[in-house]
Amino acid sequence: MPIKKRRTLLEVHDVTYRYDHSENVLENVSLTLYQGDYLGIIGPNGGGKTTLLKLILGLLPIQSGTISLETKKIGYIPQKVGTFDHRFPITVGEVVAMGLIGQKGIGHGTSLVDNVLAQVAMEDYKDRLIGNLSGGQLQRVFIARALVATPEIIFLDEPTAGVDTKTQDTFYALLKKLNKDMGITLVLVSHDIDIVASETTEIACINKTLVYDENPKAFLKQRKIQEQYGKGVNFIIHHH
Repeated sequence: MPIKKRRTLLEVHDVTYRYDHSENVLENVSLTLYQGDYLGIIGPNGGGKTTLLKLILGLLPIQSGTISLETKKIGYIPQKVGTFDHRFPITVGEVVAMGLIGQKGIGHGTSLVDNVLAQVAMEDYKDRLIGNLSGGQLQRVFIARALVATPEIIFLDEPTAGVDTKTQDTFYALLKKLNKDMGITLVLVSHDIDIVASETTEIACINKTLVYDENPKAFLKQRKIQEQYGKGVNFIIHHH
């Protein structure tokens, strides 16, 4: 019986990018993302992780190469979701409903909001002001905002920066549920090599150029990652 080929959701081919007249931030980067992947993107600070993500999302213009995104159903959770004015009078339910803006044919907005809040265990907080939430609760609200538009891919850029370990564990358990149980493709950009090795199913390491592997834990034991980060860097992988 032939093996069913997974659908390609994203194709990055030979992308090079630079800011103004500086050196290239990305150089001849290529990457393929398939439906059901849980891709972790790592690399040193300034290596181009966030730049690549912004190019994929259309937040930066393509200068060289091509990016083909085969779905418009995308969720995005940016860095430091908690950096907003906590005095702004908006409720959890209203924040989640913002994910429906621009969606056509949505006739049951309230029920959709209730449904995704239940999926992230935040249904009891629907009417609470978002400024009164903890960092972990905020993360779940922003996941709910992404989920309400029924995305095929969710991009997460350093989503647990400044969050304690216990909250991180709960957050990553939720991501695994979204990927395994709901079939949502995930792209996690993180500086935390340990997390990426433990949680994701594929890995890409960026430092101007990109190296990809389908086995994150095995990849970290290879010489290629040492070359990406530079000499003198030692990696110790813990059990997350």
